[in-house]
Amino acid sequence: MSRTTPDSAHRRKRLGYPAAAAVFAVGMAGTTLPTPLYGLYREHLGFSELMVTVVFAVYALGVIATLLLAGNVSDEAGRRPVLLAALGFSAASALCLLFEGGLPALLAGRLLSGFAAGLLSGAATVTVMELAPPGRAARAGLAATAANMGGLGCGPLLSGLLAEYAPWPLRLPFVVHLALIAVAAVLTWFLPETVASARVRGVRLRPQGLAVPPTMRGVFATSALAAFAGFSLLGLFTAVAPAFVAETLDVHNLALTGLVVFSVFLASTAGQALMGRVGERRALPGGCFVLVGGLLLVGASLLFTSLPLLVAGALCGGLGQGLAFRGAVTAISAAAPAEHRAATVSAFFVIAYLGISLPVVGVGALTLGIGLRNAGLTFAGCVLALALGVGLYLARRPPAPR
Repeated sequence: MSRTTPDSAHRRKRLGYPAAAAVFAVGMAGTTLPTPLYGLYREHLGFSELMVTVVFAVYALGVIATLLLAGNVSDEAGRRPVLLAALGFSAASALCLLFEGGLPALLAGRLLSGFAAGLLSGAATVTVMELAPPGRAARAGLAATAANMGGLGCGPLLSGLLAEYAPWPLRLPFVVHLALIAVAAVLTWFLPETVASARVRGVRLRPQGLAVPPTMRGVFATSALAAFAGFSLLGLFTAVAPAFVAETLDVHNLALTGLVVFSVFLASTAGQALMGRVGERRALPGGCFVLVGGLLLVGASLLFTSLPLLVAGALCGGLGQGLAFRGAVTAISAAAPAEHRAATVSAFFVIAYLGISLPVVGVGALTLGIGLRNAGLTFAGCVLALALGVGLYLARRPPAPR
């Protein structure tokens, strides 16, 4: 029988957090994989732009339901079983979309994808941070948030490239993702378990609401509002921007569409990397103000039907969103008691995913009455006002230094 020495156990833990971040990224990539393909689905299935936002909202509904029902399950069952379950949901989602079973299969696939993202958002974030060796907490925090945003960005880039330049545009992206899920499952199997008293049996799923310890509600509220505004921008690019690129700008290259969506998530990752220089105290208000600049550019791109302005808005807005997002995750993770950390992070993501879903459905509904451009302008104005208000509040009352 082989034995695990202390040195090998330490080495596995040291290598664990990059592997956990890779698993996180693969899982999140599947949630945005269909983004450049919505135009093809509309042609095949014949539904409106409102239905595109409804399909996207079904995904967000799955995320929110999972966070509310099972946001703390990894605190009891352990991180590794929850990560494996999330990858299972992601694989089931890919299979639904792979076989093109019409609108019901598309809705089912997006719902399953939401379940996967809901489990990953809390459990994977905490896993990456808990596997960090001493002195690497800041680097692990960046790895967790970068894996989240980087995975979300790589999904549309991968599917856009495959759909434009490879055969079977509605099938091959999901075959490739299934292969990546298999690799991620192997990595997850060998990750160290960080919950000492993990017990899979006897765990009950129960509605928990937004579980926020009273001692940190002030930090949670400001962080969650900043995340709501930033994720609203991400939702716009993930669900509506492809239609704007195709219909308003008359650009029909799916790889370019995927690249535009990728740019906002790439900028988000860059914004997260900047927090070490900016500092947590200034990251939240500063990120909100940069987000305001991005929203102004997005509005200008809608007014002047300009692809360069849209890309500039994606880069600027993504930078602000990433800066504020990492500051928020770091503040919440540090302030939450260890026994409630996953539940608190999950509650934070509930607010974030409300931001990524509700405003986007509003845009889809407005599109039927006032058109895509005016609906986008209305969206930009409302989210800009929210981001500006949160930024001004945080500028006067920044998070207390830890």
